[in-house]
Amino acid sequence: MPYRIRTIAEVIGAEVLQMPHPEAEVSHLLLDSRQVVFPRVSLFFALRGRRLDGHDFVQEAWQQGVRHFVVERLPANATLTGATILRVSDALAALQQLAAWHRSHFSMPVVGITGSNGKTIVKEWLYQLLHPFVQVVHNPRSYNSQSGVPLSVWQLDARHELAIFEAGISRKGEMERLAAIIRPTIGLFTTLGPAHDEGFADRQEKLREKLKLFATAELIVACRDQQEVWPVLQEQFADRRLFSWSRTETAADMLVVHEEVCDQHTRLRVRLPGGMVGLEVPFADRASVENALHCLALCVVLGYVTPELVGRFARLEPVAMRLELKEGVQQCLVVNDSYNADLGSLAIALQFLEQQGNRPRRTLILSDILQSGRNATVLYRDVARLVAGHGIDRFVGVGQAVRAAATHLPKGMETAFFDTTEALLAAIDAGRLDFANEAVLIKGARDFAFERVANRLARKVHNTVLEVHLGALVHNLSVFSKYLKPGVRTMAMVKAAAYGSGSAEVARLLEFHNISYLAVAYADEGVELRQAGIRTPILVLNPEEAAFDMMLRHALEPELYSPALLRKFLQQVEGRGGEAGIHLKLDTGMHRLGFEPHQLDEALRLLRVHPRVCVRSVFSHLAASEDPEEDAFTHRQAQAFMAMYARIVEALGYRPMRHILNSAGILRFPEYQWEMVRLGIGLYGIDSSGQVQDALRPVLTLKARVSQVKQLALGETVGYNRTWHAEAPARIATVTIGYADGLPRALGRGRYALYVRGRKAPIVGNVCMDMCMIDVTHIPDVQEGDEVEVFGQHLPVQEMARRLDTIPYEVFTGVSARVKRVYIQE
Repeated sequence: MPYRIRTIAEVIGAEVLQMPHPEAEVSHLLLDSRQVVFPRVSLFFALRGRRLDGHDFVQEAWQQGVRHFVVERLPANATLTGATILRVSDALAALQQLAAWHRSHFSMPVVGITGSNGKTIVKEWLYQLLHPFVQVVHNPRSYNSQSGVPLSVWQLDARHELAIFEAGISRKGEMERLAAIIRPTIGLFTTLGPAHDEGFADRQEKLREKLKLFATAELIVACRDQQEVWPVLQEQFADRRLFSWSRTETAADMLVVHEEVCDQHTRLRVRLPGGMVGLEVPFADRASVENALHCLALCVVLGYVTPELVGRFARLEPVAMRLELKEGVQQCLVVNDSYNADLGSLAIALQFLEQQGNRPRRTLILSDILQSGRNATVLYRDVARLVAGHGIDRFVGVGQAVRAAATHLPKGMETAFFDTTEALLAAIDAGRLDFANEAVLIKGARDFAFERVANRLARKVHNTVLEVHLGALVHNLSVFSKYLKPGVRTMAMVKAAAYGSGSAEVARLLEFHNISYLAVAYADEGVELRQAGIRTPILVLNPEEAAFDMMLRHALEPELYSPALLRKFLQQVEGRGGEAGIHLKLDTGMHRLGFEPHQLDEALRLLRVHPRVCVRSVFSHLAASEDPEEDAFTHRQAQAFMAMYARIVEALGYRPMRHILNSAGILRFPEYQWEMVRLGIGLYGIDSSGQVQDALRPVLTLKARVSQVKQLALGETVGYNRTWHAEAPARIATVTIGYADGLPRALGRGRYALYVRGRKAPIVGNVCMDMCMIDVTHIPDVQEGDEVEVFGQHLPVQEMARRLDTIPYEVFTGVSARVKRVYIQE
């Protein structure tokens, strides 16, 4: 929801140092100059942190096009020509005040979640469960801090029907500020544990601080079995409705009457206020089951317990960075819990490790436990007791403080201690610390970056993958956004599985960055996005009559390009309630699809008698926007469009959005940006106009592995039909990619080279269905398991396209569905 900058200045009580455009609108809040996406409508808050000061990055944000700033002081040597500068005494407080004001505009149910552990998992699982039934907004990742909560709440808009926000605190006085922003109508308390104990006088003070989140809550959900928590809830919220669940207390509103662990799944039978329900959770550890029960309890109070929702519990997915279970090197099983380290979560993780009973021994890798607020001797004595009680065979400590556990560990236990994570990794690499056929729990505070240990011990799967670099996609969106005039919206093309990268994942990212529209080729692609929880408006470019009913049921908006197709759609709409949105496609010279001028009168006559059908936009395609030699034709297309558009506006009595520009057109024809533009291949790092190619980053990288290396003698041949002969002794590497994966057969026989060990290696012989062979004679250190780039950072996809006499679109969309997509957030 955009707000005028002068209104924002009034809301936060700022001193206006300069405001050249008081009517300018702001729709995005920005804290990081590296994440500028929509500069013209972003408001940068210069926050002071422990290590960094946002004022030091104001100039950088201005250089990227940001023109609205909230500061506590004028940055030294900053030149902010044309910018609005608002000065406040506390930028963080101003950010929170603005978010709280924004929250006041909405009356939907808002769930506030707090507790010591499980907040992020419960929030993410609630989203997984509920998003097919209601439009949900929630914190991105673990944005539960003093700055993260305002950014989360700022996402609220009129489309949302339910909000779920988590709030985390580490010291007294923080929760009041977050509570004023979230103002939950429903509260959910997860657990009370030792995390951040050092910020409070005692555990009860911490509990009462956390419960301040529920000051506005009309109903509070919690587990009745938590003896430290439940009595305080009853005392403090005697005038509110409390909904409890329990494993033992029959007085609870929701009671678990049966719990059975079976093959890493848990079957539950639960008594609800309306009767019994059975469900399955795809986890066996107590913590995961407890988090699932929190979710079920909240679904009960929201009124969403249907057979379909109950069935979704069996499909809950692990939340990243929380007890990830992976196959490791040398038949190891790796449990990665490198998200945090405290005594309570260590106990949960050890219990989870204990359930992985198919390995002969267990190893714990543990970092210093930071910010515990406890005496180190007592703390690590308790750590040793936990270790002994869960059957750990080997203890590996990293840091200085954790060495205090050594004297308390059971006699005879194998131990190893390292001062730093780097020292541990060096020992693993040198073979001084070996792992084989064991279950390994990696448990570390964030500062120790134990994800590097998890990656080192994870089994390297030698398969072909398409890496999708989400950070690069956001960067590319930012590059093109800088060229847009204020107020111009963006439609992102995610057709053909987002150019092969995976529609749902890319669409989620674009939706988070408030893209205005998504476009798909066919209705079933749009339905998949809706089923994945995407709520952004979706244009279907190639609608079929048979899919009209499905499109209306899933709020998909068709491109209509002929009187006959329009008539059929209107027939489908008749008898239905509500409004239907459509998009009119005009043929301005490309002669593919679209209304021609002589067909408009009939189309407009049909639309006048169907007022419930709203024309959301009118658009056309440019035939040669990237080609300077065709600029005259492009201008004629735009003129033809405007002539037809004027007739449409006169007949309809309102002005639908206009869009005609693609990625290249955005850069070359700013005069035709109008109300919206379409961004497609540019998002993925390709600029066919050549104007910003150097500024773009490749989003897609296709990688394979060397599966075998062979020594060939003079005269020996390679591959089917013996098309390549060794003219000298040679080393040939077989690579795990073939034409069934998306490496065309036409690239064989030396027509293309792959990238391995920092050098290019030509493909020799014919490309096979599942593999190809490359000549690595000149790269002597190539060995089995080496990573091979097919296109990406070192081999631009344009090079492969040139070899094939085609375009990058075809290369991207030709990557087979059997190639695993791996999403990387830089």
